[in-house]
Amino acid sequence: MTDLYKDPAQSIEARVDDLLARMSLEEKIGQMHSVWLFLNENGQHTTRSDQFTGSSDQDTLKDMLNTGLGQITRPLGTRTVEPAAGVRALNSLQKYLVEETRLGIPVMSHEECLSGLMISGATLFPSALSFGATWNPELVERVGDAIGAELRMIGCHQGLAPVLDVARDSRWGRTEETFGEDPYLTGVLATRYVRGLQGEKRDVLATLKHYAGHSASEGGRNHAPVHMGWRELNDTFLLPFEMAVKLGNAGSVMPAYHDIDNEPVHASKHLLTKVLRDDWGFDGIVVADYVGVSLLYQHHGIATDTAEAAALSFNAGLDVELPGNDCAKDLKLAIERGQISLDKVDEVVRRVLTEKFRIGLFEKPYTDDAAIELRSDAAVQVAREVAEQSVVILDNNGVLPLDDRAKVAVIGPTADDPLALLGDYSFPVHLIHNEETDDVATVVTPRAGLEAALGDGRVVYARGCNILDERKAGAPVFPGDVDDSTSLQQASPLSSRLDMIPEAVAAAEAADVAIVCVGDLSGIFQTGTVGEGSDVDTLELPGVQQQLLDAVVATGKPVIVVVISGRPYNLGGLEDKIAAQVWAFFAGQEGGTALASVLTGAIEPSGRLTLSVPRSVGAAPYFYNHAFKSSGTPIARHFGSRYPFGHGLAYTDFEFANLELEADTVDIESGDVRLSFEIRNTGKRDGVAVPQLYVRDELASVVRPVKELKAFGRVSLKAGETARVTFSVPSDMLSFTGPEGTRIVEPGFFTLMVGASSGDIRLTGRVEGTGARRTLPKDWRMESTCEFETIATSAQAVAATGV
Repeated sequence: MTDLYKDPAQSIEARVDDLLARMSLEEKIGQMHSVWLFLNENGQHTTRSDQFTGSSDQDTLKDMLNTGLGQITRPLGTRTVEPAAGVRALNSLQKYLVEETRLGIPVMSHEECLSGLMISGATLFPSALSFGATWNPELVERVGDAIGAELRMIGCHQGLAPVLDVARDSRWGRTEETFGEDPYLTGVLATRYVRGLQGEKRDVLATLKHYAGHSASEGGRNHAPVHMGWRELNDTFLLPFEMAVKLGNAGSVMPAYHDIDNEPVHASKHLLTKVLRDDWGFDGIVVADYVGVSLLYQHHGIATDTAEAAALSFNAGLDVELPGNDCAKDLKLAIERGQISLDKVDEVVRRVLTEKFRIGLFEKPYTDDAAIELRSDAAVQVAREVAEQSVVILDNNGVLPLDDRAKVAVIGPTADDPLALLGDYSFPVHLIHNEETDDVATVVTPRAGLEAALGDGRVVYARGCNILDERKAGAPVFPGDVDDSTSLQQASPLSSRLDMIPEAVAAAEAADVAIVCVGDLSGIFQTGTVGEGSDVDTLELPGVQQQLLDAVVATGKPVIVVVISGRPYNLGGLEDKIAAQVWAFFAGQEGGTALASVLTGAIEPSGRLTLSVPRSVGAAPYFYNHAFKSSGTPIARHFGSRYPFGHGLAYTDFEFANLELEADTVDIESGDVRLSFEIRNTGKRDGVAVPQLYVRDELASVVRPVKELKAFGRVSLKAGETARVTFSVPSDMLSFTGPEGTRIVEPGFFTLMVGASSGDIRLTGRVEGTGARRTLPKDWRMESTCEFETIATSAQAVAATGV
């Protein structure tokens, strides 16, 4: 007779009840953690041994596997493994757990997938900042769908993305992992990524991270404390998570490393249970950030040992410790001490088992190693479209698009380095920390892209300088390595070599125009100049890149600066002396092709900034949706941004006109703010406009931002064409967290601002919210809409008037 829990005809609840009743305490604890192994096809698996995971001998590992396991950590993404061989090794582990352990509970597999599945051979997508710069939710959903397909091919059940941190301080290294500085745009794009990755069945779980406020760390430093009250946390940093949970049905959430007002998030019952599950209705699993549970006793100092740290986290709402079992293995001791109850253990394990049954893992534990098709033509095409649509033109004096006869000097340390186009959680870059390498032959650099587009005869290349003379593993120091790091002296790894600059100057002098590619090398824990643990104290270009740029500009030749980076940089006052400035982010394997297509005009530029570029590091943290008094009194000279949120130029011009409100009042109980306006392409080229609607609450019971994005769209217009654009914003979206700590909508007047960016407002209106102040329900309306229709071309307009 088949055990009830093995019968797929039974309800998930009945199967969980039956299985849970059969489990020993050791088997339950096994479901509450992961293990990080080097898997082998012959079943001779070994434990990865490092500062994250410690080490285990073979006998200990066998005992651990015999009791079952919640998850396996990055089975294909830890080191370079041929995908089919990696799947066979994963199947061998799964076979042991399913067929040779007492209860046969299969294991879930997770991998990183922030900028594509992070394993050898997978598609190398652009960074999240590139996703954001497209302002294209439909395209971001296609990205999620493509990455989700690759996850499924290798038997992965959970992807550790997307990052929903709202960027606040460009000094923070993980800025590159974010969609940008606006909570609403982040929420919309993250929701679409989640929908694409998970699919309708949610058979692969997206993981929302880093929950929450991680990007507002003290001084922009990794893991540093966060100082803010509940209202700011809820309105800015929790909003994207709430949207992705409620609108995207996200399957997993990962808490962040930091503490907020001295409470570490991994031990916050308020955030992990009250807000996430009780208030929002989240029904998935909460997984720890790597060693986040351990930090409760190692760094935060709120637990005496591993057992208490585990009890604090699981009582708060954690379900699975990642990446190993540093703390979960001592849960029996915590139970004996009375620090956690058996009922709580059952509650946690119930959630883990429910997810395993729901995704069909018991019925389909193995993966077909012959059906793997990574880096398909379709996936590469999506990656290219993101790269193309994310290129942002910041300045252009007419040099772009490039003259089809011009001789071009391609210069700079990011011009021909494949790793310079990849983010910190792309596989080749991530391997640097382990002193390993991976093939990057598929990455098209700017030099290669321009040579392909223009021909070798029109392109001359000179490196000009290095950013880092050597890429090597190991940060100078981690917290805990020394007793007091405040007096630690650390040498800069940045290159100081100037000997390559003369060759770059000669190349520029021999060309008609110089394209200087500068920026970052991404890498975790200071293996690069940006990325996780790679924080800075300046927004000057790293190393001697400014000297290179100064020397090339001094030639008098037109200079196009292409910034390939994970954070904004200033150009040392050259912004008014260069011919054009372009931001290309980390554009992935198709980055060079995409950049060349935009610079030559084969593709019309449509990218818009999702990060304001502060005038200097003294303005950091800077963001467009600041409070009125943020500029200081009197206004500080360093405050503000020359290139604000939403900014980006096209190769044509757009005229905004004829703003019309459907009504000048809106019922705040159930109404919608509906407004329409015209956009006309007044230039001679086709183009893409990105209209944006900002709202300001003129009078509120708490301080509100000077403006907030509430709607946006992408409108393709042929030369001379006009479209009527309509935004519809639910009155619920006029809400904020009020004096009592709940989300409310108040009656009053709201300024409506339509523009090409947060700093380029073209049309304004005013609407009055009417009715009584109200507290929003759980399922409040969180998303606006944009519709447009073409109403005339210039030729049609002339014909209509008979001129």
